[in-house]
Amino acid sequence: MANIDPAIVAEEDRLWHELSSTLEGFTPEQLLAPGYYAESWSAKDALAHVGTWLAEAGSALEQIRGGTYVPLKAAEVDEMNERFLEAMRDASARDVSAQATAARSRMLRAWADAPDDGLSADWIRKSGPDHYREHLPRLRQWLDELRSSAATT
Repeated sequence: MANIDPAIVAEEDRLWHELSSTLEGFTPEQLLAPGYYAESWSAKDALAHVGTWLAEAGSALEQIRGGTYVPLKAAEVDEMNERFLEAMRDASARDVSAQATAARSRMLRAWADAPDDGLSADWIRKSGPDHYREHLPRLRQWLDELRSSAATT
């Protein structure tokens, strides 16, 4: 990742480990409990969402490097979110975790070969640290809610 700002590398790694650590705090049953979002998302669904965008970032970085990248339209993002959620809905928590980890590894490999340009950096920030930062507060809150609920039953 010679072309990438070391601060972004460190931030991505730190926040990924925070996300992973937070998810490890859920019991297997809690990972599947709906309520993370009103749309019946679970913590597993949140990880699937992050993982599929990491996979998308890996693809985008490879396309940027190859000169074949076509930017997403704003309307496509919501459609892709729905499609990704549906595709991962029936996957086990173990498979979702493996997919997210593999997608991150692919993104990091693609990142190492990506051009040193704003477009590559934008994909990294949006799919990596900014995305982790977006979901971490609610994941922590959801974990606290589930733990409180379990303590009162």
